[in-house]
Amino acid sequence: MDATTLSPDLSANLQSLQPLFADSSDVVFHPLTIEGSLHAELIYVENLSNLQRVEWGILTPLGTMSREDALTPGHIETTLPVGKVTVLCEQKAAVQSVLSGNPILLVDGLSSAFSFGLAEWSQRAIEAPPGENVIRGPHEAFNETLATNLATMRRRVRSTELKTPQLTVGLVTPTPVAIVYLQNLARPGLVEEVKNRLQSVRYEQIQESGMLEELLQDQPYSLFPQLLSTERPDVVASHLLEGRVAIFTEGTPFVLICPGNFYSFIQSPEDYDNMFKGTLSRWLRYLFMIIALLLPAAYVAITTYHQEMIPTVLLLTIAKTREQVPFPALVEALLMELMFEALREAGLRLPKQVGAAVSIVGALVIGQAAISAGLVTPPMVMVVAITAIASFMIPHYALSIPFRMLRFPIMLLSGMLGLVGLVLGFAVIVIHLCGMKSFGVPYFSLQRPQSLADTLVRAPSRLLSRRLFLSARNEKKQGQLKKQPAAAQGRNDHGNQ
Repeated sequence: MDATTLSPDLSANLQSLQPLFADSSDVVFHPLTIEGSLHAELIYVENLSNLQRVEWGILTPLGTMSREDALTPGHIETTLPVGKVTVLCEQKAAVQSVLSGNPILLVDGLSSAFSFGLAEWSQRAIEAPPGENVIRGPHEAFNETLATNLATMRRRVRSTELKTPQLTVGLVTPTPVAIVYLQNLARPGLVEEVKNRLQSVRYEQIQESGMLEELLQDQPYSLFPQLLSTERPDVVASHLLEGRVAIFTEGTPFVLICPGNFYSFIQSPEDYDNMFKGTLSRWLRYLFMIIALLLPAAYVAITTYHQEMIPTVLLLTIAKTREQVPFPALVEALLMELMFEALREAGLRLPKQVGAAVSIVGALVIGQAAISAGLVTPPMVMVVAITAIASFMIPHYALSIPFRMLRFPIMLLSGMLGLVGLVLGFAVIVIHLCGMKSFGVPYFSLQRPQSLADTLVRAPSRLLSRRLFLSARNEKKQGQLKKQPAAAQGRNDHGNQ
């Protein structure tokens, strides 16, 4: 539909608008008469608008309005008891207003329409984030309504520097998208780059932010996520304070944060409760992340080509368990990993009441049955189980997916070349990560020496005085707590007593 301007003739406007909403039973064309002679038309979607406010905020005041007042410029938008009234001059904007739940009023003799902010529809309540659980921290998540998500963000970041410009993405069904950033921290070049990439998206419909993520990333053929997706408001707020930009999409609870950084996927909100617990948790995540990627391949390589690396007693035990197994270690590992991935996928697709039971019971039954039938060895079942536990240590689900997928080609390389293939595959992954960029920012770099204080370890909060994001406009944080002198601290303690 082109940007046709509205006509002062009400009948001409209705002749062009009514065919667009033909066979739409939920779209209401309500004719009105002002002072018995002036005709008007109120158009709205009954399931997307607040009908009670339409009644007392629009219909009732119009019934007592005079003809001269209705045709006076600026009188309707300043008189009707509606919080937000927008004047629209184009037909396309009027149609989009109706489809968004905001009623429009057409008055005969006026070449513009009045859009009233009375959109209201049922929405999911704010709940705990199912995929990013924490023991200590906020237990709230975004929902599928953009206005509610922006309000949640406003409640957490109470600053006039928080900007939320909106635009629409989608050729057939335009989807509202909001770019959220702190004006005093985010660089204007980054904000403009995000806006330009969103405006360049040529797609019929954006159902979920995952579709948008694939269209915005620098390297679309990479397995690794290049934008951080989260449904936690506290995570979005912390990244905004680092100078990053968040993308809110209507219809999805997941918010995209750009640029993405490898170390951001390893961090968890609970890391900032205690520096010792945070440091230990991060070390464990790095360790088990390597285990999730390389443990099956290392087992295949060592048992196939490098038996001299295994202690004699353990080697004899492994050899004894492999006497009745007809497959080599590589085929055995591939079968077990494929079966576990199938169980994991089945557990996700089944209802919650039976999904966990099927995945746990299925793994136990199939594993024990495979051992009893002589198809796999007990050490291989243990390796696969440790690998599965290690993959669950990664806080963000998006980062665990590439590790699960890359596990298979590394196993194939290890089965053909031994440890040489394992090292070769791992080196290729590291080189790929080092060469990646997200919105022009290096993906796998520490960005500055101070970043070590909040990436590999979790330093005390007093030492985290600089923003880790290289492109932040203001590098130094404000309001850092200063340590009191010993004498002053003693006087305070004495005074409290």
